[in-house]
Parts: sequence; C-alpha cells; structure tokens
Amino acid sequence: MKRILFPTDFSEAAANAFLYVLNYANAFNAEVVVLHVYDLPVVDMPPLPETSQEIFEAVEFNSFEKFKAELEELHRIANENNLGHISIKNVLNYGDLVYNINQLCREESIDVVMMGTKGATGLKEVFLGSKASGVMQNADVPVIAIPAAAKFSPVKSMLFTTQYHDKDNDALLKTIEISKRLNARVYCVYITNADDPDDIEERIEEWKIYYRDENISFFKIPGADVEQSLLDFSENQNIDLIVMRSHKRGFFESLFHTSLTKKMMYHSTIPLLVYKD
Repeated sequence: MKRILFPTDFSEAAANAFLYVLNYANAFNAEVVVLHVYDLPVVDMPPLPETSQEIFEAVEFNSFEKFKAELEELHRIANENNLGHISIKNVLNYGDLVYNINQLCREESIDVVMMGTKGATGLKEVFLGSKASGVMQNADVPVIAIPAAAKFSPVKSMLFTTQYHDKDNDALLKTIEISKRLNARVYCVYITNADDPDDIEERIEEWKIYYRDENISFFKIPGADVEQSLLDFSENQNIDLIVMRSHKRGFFESLFHTSLTKKMMYHSTIPLLVYKD
C-alpha cells in the first residue's frame, strides 16, 4: 500500500475519516492523495458565450478558494496528531466523482480509496444511496468506507467474511498482508443458512490447514440475519475493520435487495474494506 486516495467533500464525516487515512499512511509509509470534485452549473439559456464563461470561472475560483481553506484544516488535523510528516498531494477536479476517482487511480497508481460515509437507515438507504456507496460499487481499486460515528483506534482485529470458497483466497491473502503490517488478528467468519453446502466443514478444515501459520481464527456461526450476526460478532470480538468481497448481482435481483456490503456500510460503526470481484 504505497498510495491512498482520499476523496473529500469537507464534511464532518470526511474530517473524521482523514484521521484514519493518516494513520494507515503512517503504518504503510504511504502517500496520501487528497481529491475534491466539484460540479459546474448547468446553464439552460446563456444569452452570450462570455456569460457562461464568467459563471464557470467564478465557480472554479470559489471551489479553489474553498479547497485551499479546507486543506489548511486537514494539515491542522495531521499536525495535532503528530502525523504532519505524512506526504500529502492535493488534486481539485470537476465532473463525476467515480470517473475522477478511477482516472486518478490509474494516473497515480492508487492502491486503496479511503473515504467517510454518513450512513443511512430505512428508505433512505434504498432510494437515496450515497456517494460512498457509488464509489464502493464502481471504483477500480479496494475501498475503505469509514462511518461518521467511527472512533479511531489502532487496528488489532479484522473480520473477514467468507463462504470458504476458493475465490475468496485472493482477498484473504491481501487481508493477511494488511493484518501483518498492523499487527492484527484476522477472524474468518461464515454465517450458516439453509443452503449450506454439504462440504462446508471440509472447506473450513482445509483453510485451517492451509493458513495454519497465520494469525487467523475460523468461525461458522448460525444466524437468520447475516448482517446482524456479523455486527453482533464484531461487537463481541471488538473488531476494528470488517473486510468483504463485493459479489456481483443481477439487475433484477438488485432491484429488490440491498447488497450486504451496502447494508454493512450504512449500519455499522466499524470501517469496512471492500474488494471487488
């Protein structure tokens, strides 16, 4: 992990997430790229071309001035936490957030995106969504979503959700790399259901043997509600970071079901790291 991208809208949730970003950067000796994306106004009937140009220039100037002022606040947070030595690069762009993130990830060889999320409940989570949710679903690199209610503490325990499939191994190996750098223990957790495969116990034993030299524990937990079972486990084991793979879903299925990763992002007060399929 050499470069961390931190998209910010300068909200309280973003400021809270920035402390996590700084500490991860410090642990991995990584550079932080701060990104702010703003929108240009839609001018329906500009009477003169120069009028539109004046409007756009004014928006760009105001966005730049706000960006510059807010960067001073980020540097204050870094200095107050003795993390002022972290290398920080600043980028101000306009347009679509996800497009800018993916473009910057390619240009700057970004390893992970870290950003704050405000969370949502009830109908809000289904119909309103969030910027963090859009990034998590469409970013080309792993994303760590940090809830506004999360309080930073060193990561000592990580929950890795799995069905003990072979395809989960790549994400687990990356999780192990992070855990070693943070000196954290990994808890592999599977929530049982009526459709459990017949060989689930055999899979778990295979994983225990394969990862016997790693700092990992393996669990199979009964629970009718997967989300609540994971949240309960996280609370009982003092989990500091939840790790999931984002499974692809069909279009019609997505119309009627909220993905587990999105639900966890909205409801948990624990940071969530998501690897794409």
